[in-house]
Amino acid sequence: MRILTDADQLHELRGCVLTPTMGGLHAGHAALVRHARALADERGTSVVVSLFVNPTQFDNPADFARYPRTLDADSALCAAAGADAVFAPPVAVVYPAAAPVPAPPPPAQALGRGLEDAFRPGHFEGVCQVVRRIFDLVSPAAAVFGEKDWQQLQVVRAMTARDLPGIEIIGSPTVREPDGLAMSSRNRFLTPDERARAAGVARALCDACGAPSVHEAERAMRRTLGAAGMTIDYAVVRDAATLEPVDPTTAPGGAGQMRALVAAHLGSVRLLDNAPWPA
Repeated sequence: MRILTDADQLHELRGCVLTPTMGGLHAGHAALVRHARALADERGTSVVVSLFVNPTQFDNPADFARYPRTLDADSALCAAAGADAVFAPPVAVVYPAAAPVPAPPPPAQALGRGLEDAFRPGHFEGVCQVVRRIFDLVSPAAAVFGEKDWQQLQVVRAMTARDLPGIEIIGSPTVREPDGLAMSSRNRFLTPDERARAAGVARALCDACGAPSVHEAERAMRRTLGAAGMTIDYAVVRDAATLEPVDPTTAPGGAGQMRALVAAHLGSVRLLDNAPWPA
């Protein structure tokens, strides 16, 4: 496996299956790379993993500063999972000072819904900017994103369909710890007590599945999260594709595909998760 830092080194890998990441990789990312490997083998192409901590999608500078940067360990994980190359560009390659990179406007779809857009101002502008830029540099045929960041997945899908329709966006299921906690690079910042309570996010999603309506599902999630001592940003059930609110009296299966989405804080760590509703 090769480690590349400049776009000129990517020419022979164009048409690859790309797994875009910010590094700090864990077993969940390994699953994304393996998914990409299986797709690439079917298509007779290569797998590239991008590692780039993007400064433009952090609304909190402290989060950007402490985000893990572990190139050696990340590269070893990618190699073991079947990547052909890691693309780890410096900031100057992604955002050259001599040629400012425009930020494409985030698509209206999946935005302005009171979810991540409300709690992380500017986040999706940064996501769209860096994803579009990495796509331009790598020229993949397809890209694999995790479903854990569900709203982000929908934003990237909509932006790509609008601007780069030749690239296929593929969602990959969330990978979880044995107690249900979604794997995340931020989990390493949980204290032992917080880590034990963090499983309440997965329990909340499970509790929502037995509810007879959207309203009761949201109440069940908030109750479970509160019992775990979490500060809740949102715990809602939405249309899975548009993220539009649905009638709170809707019963399971009564309004097409729906998704339960949660964002909550434990100490300094913000936990994000989602699941189909009903499961």
